[in-house]
Amino acid sequence: MNTANGINLTMLFDFYELTMGNGYWENGMKDRITCFDVFFRTIPDGGGFAIAAGLEQIVDYIQNLHFSEEDIAYLRGRKIFNEDFLEWLKDFHFHGDLWAVPEGTPIFPGEPVMTVRAPAIEAQLMETYILLEFNHQSLIATKANRVCRAAEGRTVLEFGSRRAQGITGAVTGARAAFIGGCAGTACAVSDQIYGVPAGGTMAHSWVQMFDSEYEAFENYCRTYPTNAILLVDTFDTLRSGVPNAIRAFNTVLKPLGITKCGIRLDSGDMAYLTKRARKMLDEAGWTECRITVSNSLDERLIRDLIRQGAQIDSFGVGERLITSKSSPVFDGVYKLCAVEKEDGTRIPKIKISENVGKITNPDFKKLYRFYSLETGHAEADYICLREEFVDDTQPLTICDPVARWKRKTMENYRAVELQVPVFQNGELVYRLPSLPEIKAYCAVQIETLWPEVKRFDNPHQYYVDLSEKLMAMKDAMLENAGRGAAKA
Repeated sequence: MNTANGINLTMLFDFYELTMGNGYWENGMKDRITCFDVFFRTIPDGGGFAIAAGLEQIVDYIQNLHFSEEDIAYLRGRKIFNEDFLEWLKDFHFHGDLWAVPEGTPIFPGEPVMTVRAPAIEAQLMETYILLEFNHQSLIATKANRVCRAAEGRTVLEFGSRRAQGITGAVTGARAAFIGGCAGTACAVSDQIYGVPAGGTMAHSWVQMFDSEYEAFENYCRTYPTNAILLVDTFDTLRSGVPNAIRAFNTVLKPLGITKCGIRLDSGDMAYLTKRARKMLDEAGWTECRITVSNSLDERLIRDLIRQGAQIDSFGVGERLITSKSSPVFDGVYKLCAVEKEDGTRIPKIKISENVGKITNPDFKKLYRFYSLETGHAEADYICLREEFVDDTQPLTICDPVARWKRKTMENYRAVELQVPVFQNGELVYRLPSLPEIKAYCAVQIETLWPEVKRFDNPHQYYVDLSEKLMAMKDAMLENAGRGAAKA
């Protein structure tokens, strides 16, 4: 069902998309085929790459596009829409094509991550939802991956539901965090809907409910002997929390032969406390007891804790991950790049701005990634016209996207088209991978990036170049626009 909280998601559009749709109808343009690109402009947190996510929800949305009688009645009540247009909306669904890079793919600014080719009204009405889902999940997947890389192989769990930006922020945010590398979530409904492994143990209120900290720990161990993770900082971590945890482990788990258990810290000087706690646990014979920490963590704090020698086995990361607090906006956009005449001839379209970063790449395009056959690393991405083909048996010279005098010649490489067909003529033609498959694919693709691209600070700028034909077209359109402005 294309609904959330009783709301028909088809109606989740910016109102101008419908006023334009009505205008296209009245001007005889409802069947005009258009091409729109989805791309983004800047990488969150000044990183070297982002991660594409959200395609599965976009597919579900497209498959269920429809206007209900209540929707039509609401629109009729606005008294600005053509009645024939409203009647046409009653049978509205998607007839077009969609190409997209698979979820979990590392992506870079300016690249057509998705391309929609569809009749004008259909393509226009999908803009808001596509951007909403792509921007949110790509943002969280990117942030989660930064956090997980900072953890250097230690487990990272997403703990942010209560601080997320609304219901879907929590639910699909946990999904995106899993794609980015998190091992699981505290959000039960994300497990129920998407299969993101959910888990959890206790809050401070459990400890406070009992007459003593030890009684709380002992009862928890008896209730969950194979998952005894005790929160040890309700009162005093080192004087009571860790000693009482050890006592409870000795009383309940040791007679059962259970050696795997854990403690969690949610406050205090994590580097100092975990080193002291580890020493206490080891001296008591609980060498397999894992230490988990939480409390307003992010990639930089995690990196610092590890550098300080903190004895941490896993991290629970909440608000700073689920909201991407340090860089909370993913600036994906949806821009017209071509319009087709009735005879199939394409007319390239470009948006020009005094802000150079907002100038778009015209026409119907596709995206390649070049992998070195020697190292397996991704070397560059290449945007070209849809009709162009890269022969990777031949050398190809590419330029730095900013300093175009900087060039490299690709040799001994493999060229891979990144976009895959998702919808053709309104029909789904893509097998949606499972969430574990997406997560595994993401991990493999990130391993193809050079370490310099993955740096947190001052990462190497990855090459994303335009083909000579596309660059020539763009330059000519800019020059013609300049001449028009000069005449004006």
